This record gives sequence, structure tokens and C-alpha cells, in this order.
Amino acid sequence: MAARRTAAHCPAPGIGSSDGCIASGASRPMEPIVPPTERTRLRRLHERGHYDRATIHGILDAQPLAFVGWVVDGRPVVTPTLQWREGDRVYWHGSSASRALRHQDGQEVCLTVAILDGFVLARSGFHHSVNYRSVMLFGRAFRVADPEEKRERLRQFIERLFPGRYATLRADRPQELKATTVLGMEIGEASAKIRSGPPKDEEEDYALPIWAGVLPVRMVTGEPEADPRGLAGLEPPEYVRSFRLG
Repeated sequence: MAARRTAAHCPAPGIGSSDGCIASGASRPMEPIVPPTERTRLRRLHERGHYDRATIHGILDAQPLAFVGWVVDGRPVVTPTLQWREGDRVYWHGSSASRALRHQDGQEVCLTVAILDGFVLARSGFHHSVNYRSVMLFGRAFRVADPEEKRERLRQFIERLFPGRYATLRADRPQELKATTVLGMEIGEASAKIRSGPPKDEEEDYALPIWAGVLPVRMVTGEPEADPRGLAGLEPPEYVRSFRLG
């Protein structure tokens, strides 16, 4: 499952991706593997771990909802946000008045994304599980300070979700850009973790008369609901009618 988001600024070899394109003027090529570190190397169920950029990027592109964790005054804090990827960087944004974003700027953060693909029902409680795709990133957050670069990053955010929409919108006002903070981080320390397939029971349990299997889970979008204050006669654009997520 992949979100139907395409990059307007970077060539996109696949749905919702910007592989091969480095954002913000950087010129270094991306290595196909993100080298595992002590923080990202899986020590249990290591077969579920993936360190190739194609897998990591694919999960990030499929799920905009992310959680950012960091430490404030010695205490852990985690906040939900929407992320988008450009090349080997991820970005998120919020209000310039946000205390959380002010604390994240320049700090070590952990950004996670997860997609639930199914409930796995086994023949014992111990072996129940879920099918999922997840990514965990570690790095130092940086603030996009230049107003024009900030405008471009926010344009990319909208274009990756709804290709072609930004050009139809009223232009961003300077005070709106000033009121918005955009943060980013390099995809330099990262890993993906994936589980798929049926339950893995004890060999003797397969003879038990107990139903077992997978209950798939999908995230779906509903029918578009027009703003009641919208002008008469306006129809949802194709990028709204065809939008898929997950």
C-alpha cells in the first residue's frame, strides 16, 4: 500500500517518492543502504529489520502521520505531526508559537512512522501479533530559516499529498510564513521493521482445533465532503477523488 503522492520539484520514479533527488541544494548522492548503528540495529527478530533506503523511503512516503520524540528538562516528550520526505531528508511543521517545535530545533530527536496491516491471530495468546511496517529515525532537527526555502518546503508538503493543488491556491502571505515553523532532519540513522504473513505457532499447536490467521487492516478515505461555505458548482478535483493513503 502506498500513498498516491508525487513530488512536484524532484523527479519521482515511483508513487509518492523523490528518490534520487537531494533537497535544499545538496548534491551528494544517496547510498542505497543506511548503515545500521547501535541504536538502529535489531537485536531480536533481526530478520524483520531493513536498512535499505528503498524500504525506509517507501514506508515514510506511505504514511504522513508521524511521532517525534525528544527530551525536555530530562523528561521524554512525544508529539504527533505530519511528515513528508524530500530525498534523504524528512520535514515536519507547526506553529511558530509552538513550545514543542522551539525545543526540537537543534536537538536530538527520534521520528517514527508505523502502518498497521493486520491482526495476527495465533493458537496461543503468546504468539498473537500484528502485521506492520514501521520506520525509526534518529538525528538532530534543524529549522528551515530562509523564507523562500520555507515556502518551497511547504509547497512540497501540499504537492506530495495533492499534486497540482498548490498552483491553484491563494499565495502564501509573509505573516503566514512567519507564523509557521518548518523543521527537518537527515535520514542518516534509520531502520525499518516489517512483519507480514500468517501466525508462527509452536509445531504441536497446529493440530489444535482453533481458528488462526490474519485479519487484514486497511486505511481508507471516504467520500469528499464539500465546505458548506464553498461556491456553488465546484466539484472535487481529480487528486481529491483519487486520493489513497497507506
